[in-house]
Amino acid sequence: MMLVPPGVNVHLVPGVTDLRRNIDALGVLVQQALKCDPFSGDMFAFRGQRADMIKILWWDGTGLCLFMKRLEDGYFPWPATAGEKTTVEITSAQLSMLIEGLNWERPERAWRPAVAG
Repeated sequence: MMLVPPGVNVHLVPGVTDLRRNIDALGVLVQQALKCDPFSGDMFAFRGQRADMIKILWWDGTGLCLFMKRLEDGYFPWPATAGEKTTVEITSAQLSMLIEGLNWERPERAWRPAVAG
């Protein structure tokens, strides 16, 4: 499933975020703690303590959107830190894998034959 429009930057917020926060509180977190603009059109993804739920904040040009997904089985792989950065940037394809519950860091490649014929 592809939710991300082309050209949108996607930022994962490393570590754990309190997902009881609403759309306004997450916007303030992006603005104050991450020093980013929540109205830039970039997507900001947050993961909770139990690792089975994510929330994604996105300005679509007319208003803030808040998407949420909870996995019934498994967990979302997530970076613990971002080094000197405040977020980890991923591609829209990696976000699609993440939303599907797949490991976006090390996707499994399809088997490829060694010899033709």
